[in-house]
Amino acid sequence: MLHTSEQALQDALLFVVEIGNTTASFAVFKGDECLEVQKVPSILLSGYEEIAAQIVPILKRYSTLCDAALCSVVPSVGSVVSRTLSHHLTGQVLEVTASMSLPFHLQYESPDSFGADRIALCALSSLLYPEDPVIALDIGTAITVDVLGSDRKYLGGLIMPGLHLMAKALHEHTARLPLVTIDRPDKLMGSSTAECIRNGIILSCVSGLEGLVVKIKTLFQEEQKGKPIRVLATGGNAPLIAGMLAFSTVLDELAVLRGTRYLFTLNAHPSC
Repeated sequence: MLHTSEQALQDALLFVVEIGNTTASFAVFKGDECLEVQKVPSILLSGYEEIAAQIVPILKRYSTLCDAALCSVVPSVGSVVSRTLSHHLTGQVLEVTASMSLPFHLQYESPDSFGADRIALCALSSLLYPEDPVIALDIGTAITVDVLGSDRKYLGGLIMPGLHLMAKALHEHTARLPLVTIDRPDKLMGSSTAECIRNGIILSCVSGLEGLVVKIKTLFQEEQKGKPIRVLATGGNAPLIAGMLAFSTVLDELAVLRGTRYLFTLNAHPSC
C-alpha cells in the first residue's frame, strides 16, 4: 500500500520532458494517464527562448503544474531545458540519472554512461513486469536492447545504428547511393536502387532483432526458470519494426515518458 506522500505524487499533475537525439517530447501526466504530448525536432531547441516557447503554452493550460521530470540524452539541450523548467515552475525538476533510486539493480561498467532513456525504459519494464524477465527495445536514432532478469537485475544490452542512421551513412559515404525514406517494404527484394536500400535496411533490422531476441531467450531461459520473457518496444521507428517481428511485442510509444514519470514518483517528495 502506498503512503500518503507517495499517493500524492502518483495522483498529481506532472510535466514530463524527454529530449532525444532526434525528437523532443513534452507531456503532461495525471497519475498514469498522459493528458497530452507534443513532439518537436530536438534541433529546434537551441536556446532558452526556443525551449520556453514549447513549455509556456503548456503551463498556461495546466495552471496547477509545479513539478517536472526530465529525461535527456543530449546534455547541451537537457541542461538548458532543466534551467528553463526551474525558472517557470515552483516545485521540483528531477532529471533521470543512474545515481537516483532505481527499481532495478544496474550492473554496468560505467553507470554514468548508461543513457537516461535506457534507465527510464528499464524502470518501466520493472514496473510492468515485476516478476518476469524483460527485453526492452528502443528503436529510434540508435537501436538499444536491454535485458532485465526476473530478479530485477540488469543482465546486459546491445546498441546498434537506427534505420535513419543507416540510410544516412549509405548516402553520405558512397558516391551514388540516394538517401531513401523509411517505410515498410511490400516485398523481400527491391527492383530499384532505392528499394534495395530501403528493403535491406528495414529487413536486416527486423531479422537482426529477431535473431538477437532468440539468442537472448536461449541464453537466459534456464536461468529464468522457464518464466516467459516479455518484449517491450518503443522509439520513433518501433511502430514500423514491431509490427514486422515474428514474436509478440508490447508496443508503447510513450514508454520512456512513462518510465520517467515512474522514476519521479520513486525519487521526489511532494512540494506543492
